[in-house]
Amino acid sequence: MDDCLFCRIVAGEIPADAVRETDRTLAFRDIDPQAPTHVLVIPREHHRNVAALAAADPGLLAELVDAAHAVAQQEGLVTDGSDPGYRLVTNTGPQAGQSVDHVHLHVLGGRRMTWPPG
Repeated sequence: MDDCLFCRIVAGEIPADAVRETDRTLAFRDIDPQAPTHVLVIPREHHRNVAALAAADPGLLAELVDAAHAVAQQEGLVTDGSDPGYRLVTNTGPQAGQSVDHVHLHVLGGRRMTWPPG
């Protein structure tokens, strides 16, 4: 999709600070981090939101979650059981705060997370 920010990042048209890549996923640092670690994990293929991805390709959704966990490990958010942990967030639709219509998971960590999130 020519007008999709994340599709343009996947295509290399817009630079991103990539931290992990697979054939089907890309993870890069958020440009407006909300925690010391804030990485976005996206499928290379365009899907509007998590509901659309779940309907079209549940296997890719599982790969996305696996990639997010791998990022958390790589970023030191998962250790020997005494780790601080991490939060995965996906927003689906404008009322939930989705600002880019390309499914993405936020991997947040490095600080105490509160509940409710906001």
